[in-house]
Amino acid sequence: MADSKPGLRKPVFTKVDQLRPGTSGHTLTVKVVNAKMVMQKGRPDGPQSRQMRIAECLVGDETGMVIFTARNDQVDLMKEGATVILRNAKIDMFKGSMRLAVDKWGRVEVTEPASFIVKEDNNLSLIEYELVNVVVE
Repeated sequence: MADSKPGLRKPVFTKVDQLRPGTSGHTLTVKVVNAKMVMQKGRPDGPQSRQMRIAECLVGDETGMVIFTARNDQVDLMKEGATVILRNAKIDMFKGSMRLAVDKWGRVEVTEPASFIVKEDNNLSLIEYELVNVVVE
């Protein structure tokens, strides 16, 4: 019975410049350019110590940069200069611009430092998108 289980697929790594609004299931290797805490709620001294933390991190590779929204435990991994692998990441839209996020179905892993230099003049989060409804007759 165990032999009939299909093998794990090898991840297909995406580059930052290939990201598009509304897409998901991306696996990327990126460097953290900077990280900024934007929200911290909850009491660390409470009974369950439930604390909600959100940080906006500028991440990128040799093709461009995008803002990554790190939540809770992900915030600790997103140190400036670190190289991380984002598995099963998705694109969220925030005020018309793209944000990369990893939810409970994905994973953020710190990996060995990458050799690429981040292309800082191509920030995809600065591009504003507008939802256009197309009526087909």
